[in-house]
Amino acid sequence: MSSPSSTPDHRQLQLQAWLATLDTIPVDLSTLRPASADASFRRYFRVDTVAGGSVIAMDAPPPQEDVRPFIQVAGVFGATGVTVPKILAQDVEQGFLLLSDLGSTTYLHQLNGDSAHRLYMDAIDALVLLQAQSKPDALPEYDRALLSRELELFREWYIGKHLGVTLSDEQNAVLTKAFDAILANNLAQPPVYVHRDYHSRNLMVLPSGNPGILDFQDAVYGPITYDLVSLLRDAYIQWDEELVLDWAIRYWEKARRAGLPVAPDIDGFYRDFEWMGLQRHLKVLGIFARLYHRDGKDGYLKDMPLVMEYTLKTARRYVAFSPLVRLIEGLHKDLAPKFGYTF
Repeated sequence: MSSPSSTPDHRQLQLQAWLATLDTIPVDLSTLRPASADASFRRYFRVDTVAGGSVIAMDAPPPQEDVRPFIQVAGVFGATGVTVPKILAQDVEQGFLLLSDLGSTTYLHQLNGDSAHRLYMDAIDALVLLQAQSKPDALPEYDRALLSRELELFREWYIGKHLGVTLSDEQNAVLTKAFDAILANNLAQPPVYVHRDYHSRNLMVLPSGNPGILDFQDAVYGPITYDLVSLLRDAYIQWDEELVLDWAIRYWEKARRAGLPVAPDIDGFYRDFEWMGLQRHLKVLGIFARLYHRDGKDGYLKDMPLVMEYTLKTARRYVAFSPLVRLIEGLHKDLAPKFGYTF
């Protein structure tokens, strides 16, 4: 991920001027330094407080960004008992927030063969806690229109822009039929709170209350398996199928005990998990292509092969997606022998 420049720009100077006005939480402006940037226009800075410790300043420049969804979801998620940053100060018009600091150790930095099970169990426990308190009117609905728009990113940005291919009518029909099948499954799943990017870059390792949850401003009310797919079929780190299945089963057992409306048998649940994954992986391929071709961010290109591997491995397991597999393999002559069959 790129970091904000160390040279103050116009927005950074505005942020410094705003921070200087915060009498309730005096900060040492000389310590302002980049904390992270993400795939949007948002940037994050860490700054030390006069009293000791540090806080996070979010710069979300209008009109590209709006801090109000972040504020709302922080309240909704925080009320469930999961760990999210506390909002210490805000200037909605300028697009500035001051947040409690959940540290700098992401799951991605700490995940390894020794730590993975413990960290994933913490993340699954937090996910079940969050989902079990879902209310239908608290967040926007993850409806067919939104799920479909996300899938279309694959057609437009991955196939059209990244591969430079104009699909024939027949190929478009194959893709549309696959999308319709995916959407039918996704929309039949019971809805809960959905973070939408519940993965290793947005989960922080904490001494207590693990994990700290970031980047939740796009949260919605939608399919119950979505966040579990984000977590276990992560675009940035891969685990053996046996581990993913084991963790998915453990989630399913915990979710049932918590009274969540998961499928009553594990086979049906895992199918829902996989078909939800197809929606997410196709979307992510489109988003990564857009980040490169439209926004000039090439850091995500290296993650595309893993997401494509997830896509094909899953699609090859279901007869309904055989035409989709043939279409994708036809667009990538190297993929058929490279990835092979899982089962």
